[in-house]
Amino acid sequence: MEPTTTPVSATQQVKEKVTMKDIEIKGMVSAHCIIAVSIVMATIVPAVLLDDFSVYGTHLVWLYICTAGVAAVNIAIYTVLGVSPPTKKNTLSHKVTKVSKSCLYFMFSCLLFHGIIVLYGAPLLESASETFSFAVLLSTFTTLRCLCILGPNGQAWIRVFSRNGAMSIWDTSLQITTASSVIGAWLGAFPIPLDWERPWQVWPISCTLGATLGFVAGLFIAPLWIHWHRKQLTYKSK
Repeated sequence: MEPTTTPVSATQQVKEKVTMKDIEIKGMVSAHCIIAVSIVMATIVPAVLLDDFSVYGTHLVWLYICTAGVAAVNIAIYTVLGVSPPTKKNTLSHKVTKVSKSCLYFMFSCLLFHGIIVLYGAPLLESASETFSFAVLLSTFTTLRCLCILGPNGQAWIRVFSRNGAMSIWDTSLQITTASSVIGAWLGAFPIPLDWERPWQVWPISCTLGATLGFVAGLFIAPLWIHWHRKQLTYKSK
């Protein structure tokens, strides 16, 4: 006698998909909270351990610590979560090639952001180290997350940032955090030419703070937006 199988209704399938999506959203909230905490810790811990440390007075020091902390936490979290797409090859040479390509992608992103920032009015030679450090910070908020989630796959990047190209909630979070980081950096440039003579108007403090605040805002907006629209979001199969 053959076992009978109960057909799964369309309503049950939708409920299962929504439940799975809720579980993924909770994982995203945890990951994003840890990343946000790393930025807070990059501000508080040096102030306790280092003399005369301040976000304004020793801005480059804060910028380097914040960049390194966010990069390390992103890499660790997404490695543990296993968000990146699986690869057919799992050999040592393939892993080395992937890491090498990721480093090249990141360096190219830093140079690209540096060039764009200069084209938007940043000093070309004066304060070049500050400008490049700002570019590295932006790359950490945007490109590094793409590398952690999508890998060094140019076609996947183009797909994610094209219309209706997201295939998972992590792709959607990339779209939101990347946009919020860039918009925050752009908005941060507005107070620089104003004659207020404030310490945070020195290049590139307001831009880096704007990018950081935009990135943190994106970390919280992404899961909230996805949760609010979870029933309407339909992702294509990979």
